[in-house]
Amino acid sequence: MRVLITGASGGLGRAMAIECARRGYDLLLTDISQIQLDKIRQGITRRYLVGCDTFPADLTISSEVDDLLRYIDERALRFDMLLNIAGIDHEGGFLDRKSEDLVQIVRINVEAAIRITHELLQRRMPDFFIVFVSSLASQFPMPLKATYAASKRFLFDLALSLRQELKDQGVRVLVLCPGGLATTGSTMEAINAQGFFGTVTTNRLELVSHRTLSKVLSGKSTYFPGFFNNFLRIMNGFLPRKLVIKIIYHRWQMSQKKWLRFPNTESST
Repeated sequence: MRVLITGASGGLGRAMAIECARRGYDLLLTDISQIQLDKIRQGITRRYLVGCDTFPADLTISSEVDDLLRYIDERALRFDMLLNIAGIDHEGGFLDRKSEDLVQIVRINVEAAIRITHELLQRRMPDFFIVFVSSLASQFPMPLKATYAASKRFLFDLALSLRQELKDQGVRVLVLCPGGLATTGSTMEAINAQGFFGTVTTNRLELVSHRTLSKVLSGKSTYFPGFFNNFLRIMNGFLPRKLVIKIIYHRWQMSQKKWLRFPNTESST
């Protein structure tokens, strides 16, 4: 099996790459930093007998995506699985961020995922698996994280729609909706600032990676890791929408006051 992983140098991308290698899958890893990709590739090839290629690309720049596709086509590569992991969030209120920051969230989380998915579907094996990394945030309107939550809702709906549309063509689609993931120092700071809620909604990268691959291969459509995250998702259906929005706003207002000290704070998947 050959797998393309976007956002491969981030915490979840790296964990997914290791899980794929452990299962014996050959890999093509892409992200912005060649240095980080090389570190991951070296670690994987030392431990596992799999092929692991890398190609640095900023997926928001069309010419760099073209270069990646050219690399794939020159080698006549065909893929069995696509893991759409590349994602970003610029923390802070809507008017506290530059418009460029907010648009970048959409470009990476939405536009890049659409283009890569469309292109890989034309370079696939007969049986093909796609994972979209959404978020628990996709299930709620989320003041102070409005653009991020909306972008993840887009991915959630896109994944379920493509699953139905492409199922007769041998394509199986799963959307992963984790809570917190301990991927970067900035992300850990945010999780700690949330106190109890941060702790109980955080998911272990290794466990999420293992179960995500197992679930997409078995034909599952969605994966919400963690008992408490599923509890929140279910309760959301019973509470008045206005109340949910007020609760979420209060939660993020309090937690961001504790940790959001730098205007350029960002987190990635």
